Amino acid sequence: MKELVRPSRPAPGARVAVVAPSGPVAEERLQAGLDLLRGWDLDPFVAPHVLDRHRTLPHLAGSDTDRAADLQHAWCDPRVDVVLCARGGYGAQRLVDLLDWDAMAAAGPKVFIGFSDSTALHEAFAVRLGLVTLYGPVAAGIDFVKSARAQEHLRATLFAPETVRTLRSGGVPLAPGRARGVTLGGCLTLLSTGYGTPHSRAGARGGILLLEDVGEPPYGVDRALTQLLRTGWLDGVAGVALGSWDRCGPYEDLRPVLADRLGGLGVPVVEELGFGHCEGALTVPFGVAAVLDADEGTLTLDAPALR
Repeated sequence: MKELVRPSRPAPGARVAVVAPSGPVAEERLQAGLDLLRGWDLDPFVAPHVLDRHRTLPHLAGSDTDRAADLQHAWCDPRVDVVLCARGGYGAQRLVDLLDWDAMAAAGPKVFIGFSDSTALHEAFAVRLGLVTLYGPVAAGIDFVKSARAQEHLRATLFAPETVRTLRSGGVPLAPGRARGVTLGGCLTLLSTGYGTPHSRAGARGGILLLEDVGEPPYGVDRALTQLLRTGWLDGVAGVALGSWDRCGPYEDLRPVLADRLGGLGVPVVEELGFGHCEGALTVPFGVAAVLDADEGTLTLDAPALR
């Protein structure tokens, strides 16, 4: 697996487009997130359809065409340096085939930030644009607007990425060892349901796979991991780094599932690396070469996430 192109870090006053590719957005939390960004000397603005509601599908922030248009216009606007998702939820998969990827490639690299449902977009940006993306807090996320740790880690990743090249585990390794590869991953459910589509990778061979999820019972996590195993998507993966599993059942019930499905890969597996759906979630880049050391409980990037 090859390293991807790293975008440039934003300069003071950089323009940040906030888009809503997935679920409906809470306006009060969005305003709090915008205020935080302004406090970082960034210039955020809200895309036209961010606060929309789909007429018949209440789990979506407006129509697919409007949400896709917001994302595409933001990406292709030469004045925009960063595109930041407003929230997760569901809906990003519905947009991927509506985007003009040739036009987005012609617009050149810039920073994309999102997590959870935006996993579908992270995969598409890797496959279609060959671009490093940031899996991190969203503008209207409660874990962002109320967490100093999440705020500071995202801020450091944007402005001083050389200072946050190592993530440290809060747990013990599920499988020991040390491996090198290029980071990829995101929300387990989105990765498993995206398999076989033209905007998702054919597999994780040679990669350090970062996985997390939310609201899935242990048998749901088992189902998704088994799907990736049966399809061969996990063949040749170099190592696995696990984040949060919020509302995925008691962890003492989930951990044996993770050990059973991932332990047989014969690669290092580290848990509790602090990214995903959790308080104080850290920002992790996809597309950067890194070393996973399960015995030390660390994931260390070879280079900063951004240039």
